Amino acid sequence: MSFRLATLVALVPACALATPDDAPFANPARLNTVRPAAVEANWTRMKMPDGGRTAFASLSYLMAYDDDWGFGPGFYGTAKGNYGGIFTVGFTGQRRWRLSGNTHLAASLYVGAGGGLSSQQMRFGGGLMLRPELSLRTENKGWYTGVGVSQIRFPSGNVKSGVGVAFTVGRSMDFISFSPDDAGKSGRAGRRSGLGFDEITLTGGMEKPRASSRTRGGTPYAGKVGKAGAELRQYIADGSWWGVEASGAAKGGVDGYMEVLGQIGQDWAPFGTPRLRIGGQLGAGLGGGGNVDSGNGWLLRAGPTLRWITPWGPSLRLDAGVTHAPSGAYTAPYVRAALSMPLDRTPTLIADDPGGTVRVQQLGASVMHVPRMRFKDGRQEAVSHLAVNMSREFSPRFYGTAQAGSAAAGSAGAYSFGLFGVGVQSDPLWGRMRVGAEWLVGAAGGGGVKVGGGAVTQAEVWAQWQVAERLRLRAGVGQFRTIRGSDQSTPLSHLQLSYAFGTLQR
Repeated sequence: MSFRLATLVALVPACALATPDDAPFANPARLNTVRPAAVEANWTRMKMPDGGRTAFASLSYLMAYDDDWGFGPGFYGTAKGNYGGIFTVGFTGQRRWRLSGNTHLAASLYVGAGGGLSSQQMRFGGGLMLRPELSLRTENKGWYTGVGVSQIRFPSGNVKSGVGVAFTVGRSMDFISFSPDDAGKSGRAGRRSGLGFDEITLTGGMEKPRASSRTRGGTPYAGKVGKAGAELRQYIADGSWWGVEASGAAKGGVDGYMEVLGQIGQDWAPFGTPRLRIGGQLGAGLGGGGNVDSGNGWLLRAGPTLRWITPWGPSLRLDAGVTHAPSGAYTAPYVRAALSMPLDRTPTLIADDPGGTVRVQQLGASVMHVPRMRFKDGRQEAVSHLAVNMSREFSPRFYGTAQAGSAAAGSAGAYSFGLFGVGVQSDPLWGRMRVGAEWLVGAAGGGGVKVGGGAVTQAEVWAQWQVAERLRLRAGVGQFRTIRGSDQSTPLSHLQLSYAFGTLQR
């Protein structure tokens, strides 16, 4: 699951306010950090408590903290057997030892939260997942492969693997950034800054499962499934892109369904204007949950796309196509609308780069406590969540934010959520503290939690302390509720630790 969901058109006015705060290149900001980074995938086989066999596939982004240590967000999902829909999202910490010029030893610990459909034989408990790994890697021209040993376990449940063989494939890259203290200054960079994506997209749409589609219990689907989601995209040439998309059910009675896919695509400008473009895209990844029969979890997606790049920067898009689970009983035509917000663009020579304005972005881990979570069986209990957070300033006062997480403590294992929204913040106050407020919407479900169709909203007020140049500690309180009806309406408390860095808004 890693990055689950949602859609919020209120980002449009925030983009309009994103203008430079200083005169162009007066006292310019300069890149002050270039760190190694990597995108890493692994494959871990295991036997489940009910006797079946599966394998967890993962994707993680790791950034070096120093020469030896790295950290970053990631997700795990089942990709073998009849267990599609088991997902977790969390963070990995990794220590590397250089053995030779092209070989290193890595020790990793993933801490995440999530789960899937539970039964009397298979229980995920509160949802906390741990995965230690020790592996030997060989490097070749920026790529590396490795083999090692690992174990997957949900400590509060009975899902636990033995110590087994794990396989790793990774791609090394750079993470370049400005100091967050340079926010508002003008700057230039011949490469993408921050996480390296050119735009973020919020999506919302409907799927109509075909008559051959079935639930895991074998009954046919009736009606439509509404989804809310998000994408991160990088353009590698004019009209050519690759990216990652995630979405979850927000309507249709399959709350708890989610999917994470990689995508490639191409579009063209056949009408003589480069702003109106027609093309197509292909996607492949993992999905399931919500009583959707996705088999082993693999999904394929393909279809046409229509994109209009507005004169103001954001893009509007209309997608259509078909989602198909090859080993399951789910095939559904879809249509969705999308709003894309530019983050960066394809790099140019530094002499040709018009530059941009430095904005602060934060990547962090959160613990949220909900004291009164309602369940479908009528009980009400306290639940704690573990989440990955990302935020990006559009101006000194306004920012966009996203959260993706799952239950980690309590009895709501397999409950997951994804939220997107906007916030306002103050200037730094005494002791470089800030205060602010934010509002988010998205999708949630699973774990027996009562969320109606899955559409939820959350509001929060917070205070944040700058404990180091790039380290932020935030505490907040707020309210979580379902958008339709009163299935959930409960207070929440939130503690977040984030890594802050400056990126160019061009």
